[in-house]
Order: sequence, then C-alpha cells, then structure tokens
Amino acid sequence: MTEEGRTDVRQLSLEALLLIVEEGTLSHLVMARALKKYQYLDKRERSFFTRLTEGTLERMITLDYVLSICASVPPKKMKPVIRMILRMGAYQLLYMDSVPDSAACNESVKLARKKGFRNLTGFVNGVLRAVAREKEALLKKLSDPEQTSLSVCYSMPEWIVQEWSGIYGEELTEKLLSASLEEKKTTVRCCLGKASKSEIIRLLKEEHVEVEECEWPSYALKLSGYDYLEGLSAFEKGYLVVQDSSSMMVAEAAGIQPGFQILDVCAAPGGKSLHVAEKLQGTGYVEARDLTTYKVGLIEENIARTGLSHIQARLWDAAEYDSTWEQRADVVIADLPCSGLGVIGKKNDLKYRITKKDLKELVALQRKLLTTVSRYVKPGGCLLYSTCTINPGENQENVAWMLANLPFEAEGLLAYLPKELFDAMTEAEKKDAADGSLTLLPGVNSCDGFFLARLKRK
Repeated sequence: MTEEGRTDVRQLSLEALLLIVEEGTLSHLVMARALKKYQYLDKRERSFFTRLTEGTLERMITLDYVLSICASVPPKKMKPVIRMILRMGAYQLLYMDSVPDSAACNESVKLARKKGFRNLTGFVNGVLRAVAREKEALLKKLSDPEQTSLSVCYSMPEWIVQEWSGIYGEELTEKLLSASLEEKKTTVRCCLGKASKSEIIRLLKEEHVEVEECEWPSYALKLSGYDYLEGLSAFEKGYLVVQDSSSMMVAEAAGIQPGFQILDVCAAPGGKSLHVAEKLQGTGYVEARDLTTYKVGLIEENIARTGLSHIQARLWDAAEYDSTWEQRADVVIADLPCSGLGVIGKKNDLKYRITKKDLKELVALQRKLLTTVSRYVKPGGCLLYSTCTINPGENQENVAWMLANLPFEAEGLLAYLPKELFDAMTEAEKKDAADGSLTLLPGVNSCDGFFLARLKRK
C-alpha cells in the first residue's frame, strides 16, 4: 500500500515478476491469483498491472540487452530486485506510451527505496534516465535484427530461434517470433447447447466486452476489453469455455456418435472434455483425468459451471495403467505434457524455462504415456494425439513412432476440418491432413501453435 493507503500497482507487478522469474512460480497461476485477490482495483489499475507484468516478462531478453548498454553493471550481476525494477522501468519507457518518462523513472526510484535499496536509488535513476535519453535510437536498433539479432528483437532464447530457423526457415521463423509478441485476446467456445451465439454476443456486448468472431470454427469468439472474465454473466451462466480455436479441432476430429465412451487422459482445465461431452448431447460417458487435485478441481469447476451431464473428473496418473479401461474407449484424447512452444505468446515464462535437453526428455515421456493410454482404445476406435507445441520431435516423429510400434493406422482429418480452415490451407498442409495430421502455426493460422493426429486402432 502507498502512504495514502492506496495499492501500489507497480509494487504488485514487481512482486509478481519476482515470484515468476526468481522463484519459478508459473506465470498464469501468479496472474490469476493476483487478479482475483485485487478485484477491488479499478479496471484501469488492473489493466496497468497486467500490461506491465506480462509485458516485462515477454520482453525480458530485449530489456536485458538495453540494460547492458545503459548500465555500468551487466544485468546478470545486479541484485534480483534491482534488476527487475530496471526491467520494469525500461519496459515502461520503451513500450508504454501512456506512461511519462519522468513517472517511469521516479516511480522506479521510489520502488527501489521501498524495497530497502536506498543506496541504489541513484543507480536506478541514472540507468533509466539513460534509457529515456536514448529511447528513439534504442527502439530503432531493436526493430532491426541485423543490428542486434532475432533473439534480441523478439525476446526469444537463441536456441529456440536456431531450432525454428532450421525447421521452418528464417522467413517463417520471423513470423512465428512476431506472433509471439502480438496482443492476445481471449478465445472462447460458445456452448451452443445452452445458448445461441447471437444471445451470447448480446450478453457480452451489454457488459461492454469487445467481441470478434473467429475465422474458424463458427462457434468461437475472441474477447477483449473486459475487466474480470469470471464476473461476466455469459461466463457465470456456463455459456462460455475458454479454449483456443486450435484446441476445438480435437472434438471435431473425434467424430462423436451418440453413446461414445471417451477418455481424456490429461484433461485440465477440461476444454476438450467439455466439448466432446456437449457433442454427446446427454448420451455416452466422458471421463476427464489429470494428475493433481488442483487440476481435477479446475475440471470439476468447469463441469459444474456448464451443467453438463455424463462427464466425470477423476484423479489419475496417465503413466499408470488402468485395466478397467482396457480396449473400452471409442475415443482416447491424449493431449500430453509438451514443451508448449506453440503457446509461448500466452505463457511467456515457458520460453525461459524450457531447454533443448527438456525436448528429448519430453519425447521419452510422451512415448511412455502413449504406450499406456493406447491400450484403452477399442478395435476400430481412435486415439487423438495433440500437443500445444510446434516441435516436430514431439509431433510428427511421435506419430511415426506410434505407427511403427503400436497397433494403429493413421486416419485422414480433412472430413473434420471447418471449411474456412481448409480453404486457407496450402496444398502441403492439406496433404498432411489427408494423411492424418494437422499442424497449426501462430502468425499463420490465427490461433495458437498446435498439433493434432488421428489414429485408428487396428
């Protein structure tokens, strides 16, 4: 709190960033808890907190490059609190036009003093005044990869830039990098079994939410301009589920028929499970599993909110075999733990956490899980394998491994795709989909990075 008793939003942002970066707490958990705790803040303050926290995290590599130019001490040798205060100050100076330079500098100095670093306030002030003086030259340099690097310009670890360049080429890689920095709206699926899309849009607009219809599928919307999602009447009534357009393709590819028995082995927070349950229209059964009580709780909250029947959440480790499901499922949804390289734009801390070594370890885990959960698919049933990464080792190479080692064959996806998506695909993408797999790329397909394959048990 400030001297006047008002909450210091910059201090909240600092505390959130230190939790994420220095203590390793997942960013989406930190943000969700903070926004819930400080619901009493007005919309402008909450928006400032979100922008400053997420923006500083997103641009951290770029900001450290700037600080290395403007400070006499390299960022890695600074005290963690001072380093983060300088990153936040530099972010405000370079990327938040609404913040006067004087406010960015002065408030950062106050923050350093509050945190017990009175002896370093002159250092903080001097570094940020240097950033302010050189702002135009710095922004020009940061917009030109030839003067710095793609890693610095787009705030992406160098190894990821190199990995993508080797897979996708430099031109497409720059599109992927650019997409990771674009403003992210909230994509939701309209639960058409409860309300029409027009009714849902009407409710949202009555609460001054900015609504944009997605290119595909027809029941998806993008929301922005709202204060607190959980407070919207359409959300409270269970008319909306937060889910990316790409993820919605899993339920489409499932080819749901009445009475299907469906097992989702890594389901939290439940978007895909809820989607297939809605398509079952009160028939069949969906079991949505996950590894922790917290994650199962998220699924249960969404089931209760949407009021769907014939669906149950269950605590279960996907690596542990369950004989009660042996060859019982019409559909197994295996959206397995992955590197998350397709959703870096929404979960910025992922790019700082994941390493090249992690990719190999994840592939080994994925194959172990696939070996176990594939046993639940009955003959003629299908396994839907999906990830939110764009790493071929976790995607296409895992599918090739399954086809070589498990009793499955690939099944085409073209019949399940929305026309709008199909029409936008290249011939090469259509061929891949005809052969049973779909790769969606941020910056190309108007959605998160995502991979999906449909495999039929022989």
